[in-house]
Amino acid sequence: MVQVIGLGAGGHAKVVIEILRLNNEFSVVGLLDERGDKAGVEVAGIPILGNDSMLPELLARGIHHAFIGVGTVGQGNRRPQLFETLQAFGFSLVSAVHPNAIISASAQIGVGPTIMAGVVINAGARIGDNVIVNTGAIVDHDCLIGDHSHIATGACLSGVVRVGEGTHIGAGAVVRQEISIGKNSVVGAGAVVVDDVPDNVVVVGVPAKVYKGTLV
Repeated sequence: MVQVIGLGAGGHAKVVIEILRLNNEFSVVGLLDERGDKAGVEVAGIPILGNDSMLPELLARGIHHAFIGVGTVGQGNRRPQLFETLQAFGFSLVSAVHPNAIISASAQIGVGPTIMAGVVINAGARIGDNVIVNTGAIVDHDCLIGDHSHIATGACLSGVVRVGEGTHIGAGAVVRQEISIGKNSVVGAGAVVVDDVPDNVVVVGVPAKVYKGTLV
């Protein structure tokens, strides 16, 4: 089995660990947490070894595969940085795809995705690198999801939706067909998006409106 290290040691990491356990190809051998004081604690039976400074040592030990177990969004989103760090060191990011996800044969999936139970990704959809499609979310035909984005639990994207890089679509949100959502934006939980959304904003409500201005 391929040995894998995880970056992050919270709830999202637990879900990724369980998905990888369902795939007999991978063995998660340890986790790294940005707070070094958690060393020795176990998460889902996997020990926290230390912080990210251990990456060169683990690579030297022959561990060449990793996953990102951090699910934060908005200004606290560390996923792009962690993705770039792992690639710079030469780690390969594994795909954590739950066996109960339904993914069209014509969909394109990027590097290092997390695709959880009950997800549906339909024909012609394109999922970027390091994307989370969370439990029960629907990404319909011909959608384009930018790198490092998070489609949260139960969200529904109708056909031909464009989601920019680093954007978070909140739990239970609904996005009308042919809508474009900018990069690094947040769509609030339960929002209904019927108009295009610019970059770097938060939108909430039914219909969704800009709640606060730029996030950068």
